[in-house]
Amino acid sequence: MSQSNCLFCKITNKEIPAEIIYEDDNFLCFKDINPKANVHLLVIPKQHIENLNDLNPNDKKHHEIMSNALMLLPKIAKEQGLDDGFRTVLNTGPGGGQEVYHIHFHLLGGGNLHKL
Repeated sequence: MSQSNCLFCKITNKEIPAEIIYEDDNFLCFKDINPKANVHLLVIPKQHIENLNDLNPNDKKHHEIMSNALMLLPKIAKEQGLDDGFRTVLNTGPGGGQEVYHIHFHLLGGGNLHKL
């Protein structure tokens, strides 16, 4: 999918509204419109990467994006009061349940996640 047709790129470019929780130069975090938990946020890099299969192991920017995302997730969880813990999910490809082809982390918490 091209960036011009990507839902999350359109959200990043403010072409489509979203309830933004966090934003910096490289990442955006917003509420999922179909939440599966009391807190259900999506954390996305602003750079369009379709999924884990599209990461280039030789691209230092890809390494930076993924490591920074993993460092950002607990920061956002703490800001959302998820002191008890939280779940992160990253779906890859149709068999992995990916629906939007822009890499994104689901950050879930605020209740009993054993049912999910």
